[in-house]
Amino acid sequence: MSNNANDILFTPPVEKEQSGLRIDKFLSSVLESLSRSAAQKLIASGNVSCDENIIMDKDFKVRQEDTFSVIIPEPDDADPIAEDIALDVVFEDDDLIVVNKPAGMTVHPAPGNKTGTLVNALLFHCRNNLSGIGGVKRPGIVHRIDKDTSGLLVVAKNDFTHHGLSEQFFVHSIERTYYAIVYGIPNPCCGVIRADIARSRFDRKKMAIVTNGGKHAVTHYQTLSSHGGAVSLIKCNLETGRTHQIRVHLSSIGCNLIGDKVYEKSGKTQIKGLPLELKTLINNFPRQALHAASLGFIHPRSGQKMQFSSDIPADMQEILEHCELKI
Repeated sequence: MSNNANDILFTPPVEKEQSGLRIDKFLSSVLESLSRSAAQKLIASGNVSCDENIIMDKDFKVRQEDTFSVIIPEPDDADPIAEDIALDVVFEDDDLIVVNKPAGMTVHPAPGNKTGTLVNALLFHCRNNLSGIGGVKRPGIVHRIDKDTSGLLVVAKNDFTHHGLSEQFFVHSIERTYYAIVYGIPNPCCGVIRADIARSRFDRKKMAIVTNGGKHAVTHYQTLSSHGGAVSLIKCNLETGRTHQIRVHLSSIGCNLIGDKVYEKSGKTQIKGLPLELKTLINNFPRQALHAASLGFIHPRSGQKMQFSSDIPADMQEILEHCELKI
């Protein structure tokens, strides 16, 4: 594999005999273009991720079936700059900040998105008072949501808090609830989707359900309301937190997210029985209709249970109102 500028390298799943290896040793053994020292530098600079979680610990031990993505930054990539971008701050103290990210905002700088990100805004708001564990490109970033997903994120202001939150994400003890607007209606209307997820063999930008070599993934879902069986509002609770988990799992039961250009089936969905104006609104929705509505965790310093919620944003609310969907 090459390591040209802008490359993202993906590892194969960790095999049984590799389980327990240090992350740098594993990376250098499976990515022929990467030396162990280069792997250590990439880990230190926050360029190695497992699912949505950035791996910041050089002593991290890989586990069977883990897969990792490694960003190879541009040689002259500048450090992100602080930008005076308005933030919707839900909670803030000396250790962490919880923000309500709007759809369309990338979480951290990457090739093609070096400004206007959540990190740029946080650097200005927090006056550079963020955990350094994520590296200069991702200071304080513990977890991510997709650019076109709206909702709640927690960011660490110091390394102690970063470690404490990362551990909770890693053991899946974080409470996360999402609202999704989808085509159709699930059958059954509520249930649990247990289907392993891995990167697609056919499109490296997509994830896919697999029978072998994937990661354990569990989504609990409940249909809150439906409009003629054509459009539904679904509440999802994540038992695990895999990349694109909700989008892939709901697609697997025939309920693609409205506006999801990555996982939608070819061609616009023709929604039978709905007025043309409503069909147009739904089919032309500009992003995946997914919102991270609640977030719960234990505060690493105080030990207090923290719980936060975020209202469905206006663009998704418009669909709910036109389709008379109720939470």
